[in-house]
Amino acid sequence: MRTDLGFDVDTDVLIVGAGPTGLALGIDLARRGVDALVVERDGGLFPGSRGKGIQPRTMEVFDDLGVLDAIRAAGGSYPVGMIWQDGKRVGEHQMFDPAEVTEDSPYTEPWMVPQWRTQEVLFARLEELGGKVAFGREAVGITQDEHAVTVRFAAGDSVRARHVVAADGGRSAVRRSLGIGMTGETVDPNPVLVADVRISGLDRDNWHVFPPRGADEGFLAICPLAGTEDFQVVAQFAEAASVDVSLEGVRKVVAARSHLAPEDVTEMRWASDFRPRAALADRFRDGRVFLAGDAAHVHSPAGGQGLNTSVQDAYNLGWKLGAVLRDGADAALLGTYEEERRAIAADMLGLSTGVHRGEVRRGEATRQLGLGYRESTLTEETRATPGPVRAGDRAPDGTLGGVRLFDAFRGPHWTLVAVGVEPPEVPGAVRVVRGRAQESYGSGLFLVRPDGYVGWAGDQAAGLADYLGRFGLR
Repeated sequence: MRTDLGFDVDTDVLIVGAGPTGLALGIDLARRGVDALVVERDGGLFPGSRGKGIQPRTMEVFDDLGVLDAIRAAGGSYPVGMIWQDGKRVGEHQMFDPAEVTEDSPYTEPWMVPQWRTQEVLFARLEELGGKVAFGREAVGITQDEHAVTVRFAAGDSVRARHVVAADGGRSAVRRSLGIGMTGETVDPNPVLVADVRISGLDRDNWHVFPPRGADEGFLAICPLAGTEDFQVVAQFAEAASVDVSLEGVRKVVAARSHLAPEDVTEMRWASDFRPRAALADRFRDGRVFLAGDAAHVHSPAGGQGLNTSVQDAYNLGWKLGAVLRDGADAALLGTYEEERRAIAADMLGLSTGVHRGEVRRGEATRQLGLGYRESTLTEETRATPGPVRAGDRAPDGTLGGVRLFDAFRGPHWTLVAVGVEPPEVPGAVRVVRGRAQESYGSGLFLVRPDGYVGWAGDQAAGLADYLGRFGLR
């Protein structure tokens, strides 16, 4: 296709990787009318459970992207942990600190959905919106000029796009081609086996934990995967151990560390091994190429932060690409992706590592509802005395003037929340919700970005029009 700038490209945005990050970004761009193509090295979607916890903030993102009902139907709540010793149940273990559902935070606990199922839901939504994924397309090289980026593949024609997003995992071929390094540490030198299996003779009401019985043995955990007949087996090994990911290897470790017999593991659907590490890309952008998800940050799975941080990378980048490519916003807006998301990713890496090492409980911090962008250059707080919600904060749910706020936010638009203040005239692309009082917000004008954060806040409308103009909204 030929752009309005007079040069030819195959697509506006090429997304490398059809994991949760790439699929979520594809959905967001599709609903904005941005021409995008997702390419995936493998012949199909990832088959394993790996990232199985959907945090409350990501549930809010999925609400906006139109997949929340399907995600809720596909999974379930986390079971209570059950500690076993010598074949007997010796006590329950609460995996998460409880939280109360409130009007401003309707989702307070993580929701369990195996990663393969999350990807199926996202893939179906992408196709519903007219998006597409090209499987069997392994990226092997990348070049760019002032106008576009060209990606070469192991097989098939190259693709030229105005922008490329590398969402191709922790061993990202795109990141390596760009020469972007990652800085990090080994969180735990002990290798870990993770496998999706079928097991007989074990109830699905608990997350079964078998503590190590000696210095040479690691823990074993067997968790029923909500919405499926599978269990996820996680087993830790000694640092120098070789991990056998075959069915016989899984049967051996389950039998050695629990009261189950080898034949109780009746089937294995997927297995892998890894060493927990934490690493952050030295930068999230190189010209017209952006890193997102595991290509930009690699987490320990403890605390369930990796997939969630990754989806929210996509959510942050999607509206900015849409604003530049479709609304005429200045391309400088794209520079705020790295500014906002790299700092968040660094914090989440520290959190994941703290949970892994037993220094942090799974609770308020891991739910990710308190994250925000108060220090961002996109944030303007014009009130001398801000109330409970400030510019840069997550925009809470609630009811204003008989309208549920999350219903008003849903979609690719901006929303002006006017509490006790008469709203000014705004462009038609901005939805307006008004009312006399809203406890969570206090009073004032709150301009909510397409990704659900307050970008601008004021007691009156002075400065609002100029702020909107930065995003092509006049």
